[in-house]
Amino acid sequence: MSEISIHELEAAINFWRARSPSSGDELVLCKEASALSKPYALLIVQRQHSLSLDRLDGIARQAWDSYVHLKNSL
Repeated sequence: MSEISIHELEAAINFWRARSPSSGDELVLCKEASALSKPYALLIVQRQHSLSLDRLDGIARQAWDSYVHLKNSL
């Protein structure tokens, strides 16, 4: 998969949020959800429906790859 749809990105964020809920008084997202939320927000602001994998930074790419691996092993 070379493109990630906004819906797939949202599903990945929700996966990480369910696996590691927000914490602290500020309800900080886990690092995976936080990393994926940045490209997700850009898609919304730019009114785009998908983005290529190469637009993800290292942390977001690792979060995405781990999500795909874990989802496929369920």
